[in-house]
Amino acid sequence: MEALSAIAAHDEVPGVFAPAAPAGAGSADLPFARLVSEGLHAVDAQLKTSQTDLQQLALGEALNLHEVMIRLEESRIAFQLMLQVRNRVLEAYQDVMKMQV
Repeated sequence: MEALSAIAAHDEVPGVFAPAAPAGAGSADLPFARLVSEGLHAVDAQLKTSQTDLQQLALGEALNLHEVMIRLEESRIAFQLMLQVRNRVLEAYQDVMKMQV
């Protein structure tokens, strides 16, 4: 029964780049820089949590290995997503800089 409750805790994983918007405000109201900043902070927080989980695992203090592995994989995917977004933005910037005015 404890295993099922541990799995149920991971049913609703919050989005990495989905910032908590104030009531009544849409995401169109937020400036792009703020969205990027919040996304980077979310990825950073996930990576720090994963690092802490790895340290606890190395010390033998981790209770559930599968939860540690799930959080590690989530942070890896979030980091890869961040890198792909960065690559696309950089590519778009370079395309704009190549345009002749």
